Amino acid sequence: MKSSKMMWCVLMIGILLPQSSAHPGFFTSIGQMTDLIHTEKDLVTSLKDYIKAEEDKLEQIKKWAEKLDRLTSTATKDPEGFVGHPVNAFKLMKRLNTEWSELENLILKDMSDGFISNLTIQRQYFPNDEDQVGAAKALFRLQDTYNLDTDTISKGNLPGVIHKSFLTAEDCFELGKVAYTEADYYHTELWMEQALMQLEEGEVSTIDKVSVLDYLSYAVYQQGDLDKALLLTKKLLELDPEHQRANGNLRYFEYIMTKEKDTNKSASGDQSDQKSTPKKKGIAVDYLPERQKYEMLCRGEGIKMTPRRQKKLFCRYHDGNRNPKFILAPAKQEDEWDKPRIIRFHDIISDAEIEVVKDLAKPRLSRATVHDPETGKLTTAQYRVSKSAWLSGYEDPVVSRINMRIQDLTGLDVSTAEELQVANYGVGGQYEPHFDFARKDEPDAFRELGTGNRIATWLFYMSDVSAGGATVFPEVGASVWPKKGTAVFWYNLFASGEGDYSTRHAACPVLVGNKWVSNKWLHERGQEFRRPCTLSELE
Repeated sequence: MKSSKMMWCVLMIGILLPQSSAHPGFFTSIGQMTDLIHTEKDLVTSLKDYIKAEEDKLEQIKKWAEKLDRLTSTATKDPEGFVGHPVNAFKLMKRLNTEWSELENLILKDMSDGFISNLTIQRQYFPNDEDQVGAAKALFRLQDTYNLDTDTISKGNLPGVIHKSFLTAEDCFELGKVAYTEADYYHTELWMEQALMQLEEGEVSTIDKVSVLDYLSYAVYQQGDLDKALLLTKKLLELDPEHQRANGNLRYFEYIMTKEKDTNKSASGDQSDQKSTPKKKGIAVDYLPERQKYEMLCRGEGIKMTPRRQKKLFCRYHDGNRNPKFILAPAKQEDEWDKPRIIRFHDIISDAEIEVVKDLAKPRLSRATVHDPETGKLTTAQYRVSKSAWLSGYEDPVVSRINMRIQDLTGLDVSTAEELQVANYGVGGQYEPHFDFARKDEPDAFRELGTGNRIATWLFYMSDVSAGGATVFPEVGASVWPKKGTAVFWYNLFASGEGDYSTRHAACPVLVGNKWVSNKWLHERGQEFRRPCTLSELE
């Protein structure tokens, strides 16, 4: 028993990451990550200035060396005759007493002060460990959602890519380490195998196969595949026979396999060797019952619109019930879905208006929050990866005009609505399946507003997205794809005030591109005569 515990201790691998300091969470907003590009460009310029200063300094030293080399070559041929000349004697005294000191000062002069100072100033705006881990986990999320293999991601073969980029073996190794630290052995195995494959293909790297195999064998063991773990450990020992942990792991794996064989023989009476059965993956920490449906819809699969229902969806011009603003220039309306009814408005917000909204929002973007059903307060959540800002109508005429446009086209009163929320999604940015309205077990969700429940949602798409980023409704199998300048609208509540559970929806992870949206949540108060109650609960 003691030897078993000791070997178990040898088996464990410890990894410590530096403590993270407070930071703005760059990975949650592509818009704010663009600022880092300019920061890095500024640092590169500063670095080039430093290199130029060092080159100028070396050029001066080189000239000194060449001059003194010529002088000493002449002097050493006839030292007495050389210093016998009084001018040469004086200049020798002067050089050794004064000029060599000046050369020493030049050599000791630190040309890096400007660069180091700039770097120190900029470092306070750098991403930290949490950002790096967040970006790595985003890659895992994209990998799972869009069924991408590690080799595809490593080679940068993603749809809609403009600036193709590659992952080195070291990058893959770092991704595996992040997964390992999170006890995500499934992704640890995938990324360590990718790192190993790239090393075996001859890629020159700062990491070695021994380090990769060390993590890989343990990750495989943790998933229950003892045979493969044993094989990988033996492969490691071929490269490094003295590897202490691998030797301990080998003894432990062999001990476990022997014990399992003995147990199997006792239970079945079968004398033949039996392989250990790998454990199934446990339920993930972020498990969602509808994850499979949600991810399929994100990939454009599993959409449940039948041809018969499709025929009942139309495009039309909408004048907002004879609203004077839309009689001569009606809005273009398209049915996206029938139940729940989801309507898309085309060309409903101009590029100029979008830029104004983005410019107003950018300085105040902060990590997006969700309502905690237990406390009723706003809090950040791992299932919502984006940054958002709230804009009031009185701040800018454009925001006020947008609010009135929503009122004119929906016929609902926006005076009781929440402020316009602007969101920018980060690396793999998403918002997992959720309801916009408060359920009966969340009576305090909007009590502070005093305007009742969220009756409807209006969502502007303020950018095109190269790949991913759809709005999906898992309950009904609907997918709505982002298109710049359009907006979608749906009711969250039936006319009776009961919640429509078919409106449970999600923002799929952004695979490639930058997703900007803004939304308006309209509330019940003020709609009593605009959308009267019905006698039927589900109408």
